[in-house]
Parts: sequence; structure tokens; C-alpha cells
Amino acid sequence: MKSNIKVGTRGSELALWQTKWVANRMLREFPELEIEQQIITTRGDKILDVPLPKIGDKAIFTKEIDHALLAGDIDIAVHSLKDVPTVLPLGLTIGAVTERWDVRDALMSKDGHTLATLPQGATIATGSLRRQAQVRHFRPDLQVVNIRGNLNTRFAKYDASDWDAMILAVAGVERLGWQDRIAERVSTDIMLPAVGQGSFAVMCREDDWDTLDLLRSVNDPISATVTTAERAMLRSLEGGCQIPIGALGQFTEDKLRLEGCVYSLDGKTKVYEVLEGDIDAAEDLGEVLAEHLRQNGAAEILATINNSVKV
Repeated sequence: MKSNIKVGTRGSELALWQTKWVANRMLREFPELEIEQQIITTRGDKILDVPLPKIGDKAIFTKEIDHALLAGDIDIAVHSLKDVPTVLPLGLTIGAVTERWDVRDALMSKDGHTLATLPQGATIATGSLRRQAQVRHFRPDLQVVNIRGNLNTRFAKYDASDWDAMILAVAGVERLGWQDRIAERVSTDIMLPAVGQGSFAVMCREDDWDTLDLLRSVNDPISATVTTAERAMLRSLEGGCQIPIGALGQFTEDKLRLEGCVYSLDGKTKVYEVLEGDIDAAEDLGEVLAEHLRQNGAAEILATINNSVKV
């Protein structure tokens, strides 16, 4: 068993919080372990003036860290699971999926409004096409503006603006202790979360058996199962963080329930499906749900979006 682990992470406050959480969980089980942190700047950290869809790189927040893993410079990497592409670089694997926090999206509004009570024509900021499309579907009258950067940067931009509201993930806001800023935790009936939202993934080399053994102390089997179904759906749809796709897997008694949706960019068209299946066949359930979505109109939506977001 290893006595030393090098962990790679982005340098944002949230990324460092997540890395510390994983390290503490490992040390609780293996107190003799020495953990060294290495901050790695990704392309997504450098390009802040271009909307994500225009960059077109599904690994924009992970690629440089993946390279460090494959080179043996680090042993593990901690990412928000929603940032991890569904097709991993050859030689890497997800060694653990953490327990899941609140999966919902959080609305910050300067006057305490909910999404339903924002004034007619109010301006709302979000960098996610998924959130933009779902906002437009629920409130076509709202003006949506793009925002990029880590959570601290987004809050600073929002506070300095005349925007009425902003949407972020509940989990990230709460991890940094800003839950008092949340005006509404938006129901998943209105906004399905991003695939994997609320958990983070710990990556490692697939042949690093010692590290994989250590990561069992971090893995949450329920979260791993439901997000496997979500990621299989996303992979089958050939989507990514630049596509308006939402998903939510949940255990219901002895079944796995999976919801999925695909929106047009303007929010006018929505394709939604829900299926239940065996908990031991999470990947199959995700692929079947994706096929149902495609057959009911998602294929045409995705084809249109893929053409429109090309630079």
C-alpha cells in the first residue's frame, strides 16, 4: 500500500475545498498516508472571455490534469463530476465518486425573488446552456446573459452588475458557505441538473491498483450507480457541458429511476423521458433512455445545436 499520494487540482477555492474533502476522507481511513497537493491550471481557467460552447472542448477543465496523471506526475485528480467527459483518456479511470450533495440549481436574486416571481423581462446570468435553455422554457420573457469564471469571480461580477439574478449549483454555493445568498433552490421539476451535479470524481490511472484500493474509502456506491446511468445517457447522446441536457438518477425502493431531458437553445422545444430499471444495469438504463430521447425529437435538437455552436 502506498504511503504517499500526489493529488492534482485546479486552483479555485471550490476545487481546493473538494480536494481537501477527499484528502480528509482518505486520511480518516489511512491516517499514516501523506498527501501532497499540486495545483494545475487548465485551459478553462485561462479562457474566461469566451462562452464555453464556442470553445468546443469537452475536457476544457480536465485535460492538463489528465496529462499530469498519465505522465505519473500526480497519482489522483479531483474534479467536479459534471466537468468530467464521458469518454475518458486511455489509461485513466474514475476511481471514486463521492457522496452527492444537493443536486439542484440555486437562484441568487437581489430582491429575494424566485424564478417564478422575477419581474417581467428581468435579467438573469448563467454560463450554462442547460440552465439558459431551461430558464427560457420556464420564463420566455427573461433576458439571459452569459457569465464565466469560478464562483468567487461570478459573485463579484454579479454584485457589480445591474443583473436581477444569477444561477449556480446549490452544492458549490453551500460548500463555500454562501448558502445565505440563495433565494431559491430550484425544483428539479423546473430545472433538471447537469449530469453528475453534486458529486465529484477522483481520477487515477486504471492500472494503479494501490491507489484504487485507497479510493474505496472515498467512493459512495449509490452516487456511483446513479451517476453511471446519467453519464451513460449523456455519452450515448454524444453530448457534453456545451449541450442543454439534464439528468437525474435516483434509487426508488429496489429500482433505479432515471430522468433525462434535452432542450433547444431557445428553450421552446423540450424532450423529456423517465425510465425505471434494475440497479445492477445502470449503464444499460442510461443508453435506453438516450435512445427514447433521440426517437422523440432529441436527435434533431442536438443536430441543430451542434451546427449552431461551431466557431
